[in-house]
Amino acid sequence: MTVPPLKKILIVEDDLDIQTVARIALETVGGFTVETCGSGKEAIEMAPRFKPDLILLDVMMPEMDGPTTLQHLRANPAIGATPVAFCTAKAMPAELEHYRNLGSAGVIAKPFDPMALADQVREIWNNHHG
Repeated sequence: MTVPPLKKILIVEDDLDIQTVARIALETVGGFTVETCGSGKEAIEMAPRFKPDLILLDVMMPEMDGPTTLQHLRANPAIGATPVAFCTAKAMPAELEHYRNLGSAGVIAKPFDPMALADQVREIWNNHHG
């Protein structure tokens, strides 16, 4: 089976520094088209318009956390099947299992290596489609 190309990524991250580093890493090193937003509410509005291939979703955000945002994204038929990878500093085995049970395609631990981020995202993408 051929894995479809990964081209467009939506980053949902409330920390502007992390958002900027991730965007630059994915655009420059990975060659992806990237959009960013700073909250779950913004992600729910932006994702159907941007139509990302993959969503990188911060777990801990004010107002609406990542798991709640994921529930809302899954409820929208236009983007409900879009793979989502959580980005979190809480990456212990029990938490990783919890994120998988929520339907996450993978987890990227923070802090991440900007030079390795594109490869990590590609690995999640390939595993999701393999």
